[in-house]
Amino acid sequence: MRFVTAVKEGRSFVGIVDEQMTYVIDLQVAEEALFGTNTIPSSMLECIANSDSILGKVSEIEQKATSKQDSRFFYSLNDVELDAPIPKPTKNIFCVGKNYAEHAIEMGSAADIPEHLMMFTKAPTTVIGPNETVLLHENVTSQLDYEGELAVVIGKAGVAISKEDALDYVFGYTILNDITARDLQSRHKQFFIGKSLDTTCPMGPYIAHKSLIPSPNQLSLQTKVNDEIRQSGNTEQFIFDIETIISVISAGMTLEPGDIIATGTPAGVGKGFKPPRFLKKGDVIEITVEGLGALTNKVGE
Repeated sequence: MRFVTAVKEGRSFVGIVDEQMTYVIDLQVAEEALFGTNTIPSSMLECIANSDSILGKVSEIEQKATSKQDSRFFYSLNDVELDAPIPKPTKNIFCVGKNYAEHAIEMGSAADIPEHLMMFTKAPTTVIGPNETVLLHENVTSQLDYEGELAVVIGKAGVAISKEDALDYVFGYTILNDITARDLQSRHKQFFIGKSLDTTCPMGPYIAHKSLIPSPNQLSLQTKVNDEIRQSGNTEQFIFDIETIISVISAGMTLEPGDIIATGTPAGVGKGFKPPRFLKKGDVIEITVEGLGALTNKVGE
């Protein structure tokens, strides 16, 4: 199942899309029309929090709605707008820094490869969806940069989660662009301001349920800017795998349904080029992750 938050005629709803992203099924409307029941929540966060009880019903809705293709709940993707899968996270986005050795080197040297998990966060107000505009923020930065990443979406609450159990706490996976103002990042010595400008966390286009991604530590990832490949990596290159990340974060901190963890970016960011190649107005950034589709955004003013 591939979950989206979509908008049609001003109404936001949770839906599921097909692998080719040609159609979306409006889960609440489909359930009412096909089964006469109302068990599917209206927001993605509620769906994630109640996933254990609703996934069976979602599967039933998907099968029956796909066979019916009733226009009351079965829409062409061209007729809706996709929002970020979780448009308003309830907490900061957890972000892993320098989780690929080659990226750590391009940002400094081999001495910058971390021995321990490196963490920072992005404010929830950074989040935007597919095809939305990334603001250039020329009034505060001249070094806006891209970072294509796999993001993990937590499915149930847990603390002191073991590595062996970590993937049991995952709901699914999505794509995230950890856009960064490098000059602010350097100036403030900590990452929060440079990572938290408005519109600097594009996310989507959907959350793939973990059942579709059996090997999240073995996914290819590619970032293009204006159709030029800038980043090409694989999550098998992680310094800290997803199980380790979840275990370390949760050692003394409760993870909750809907929490988002960005797992780090491979080499090829703009700052890593000589001279650097920062984003400029009109640039189109496309990030693809194996099994998760493509996330595309354009840089505006």
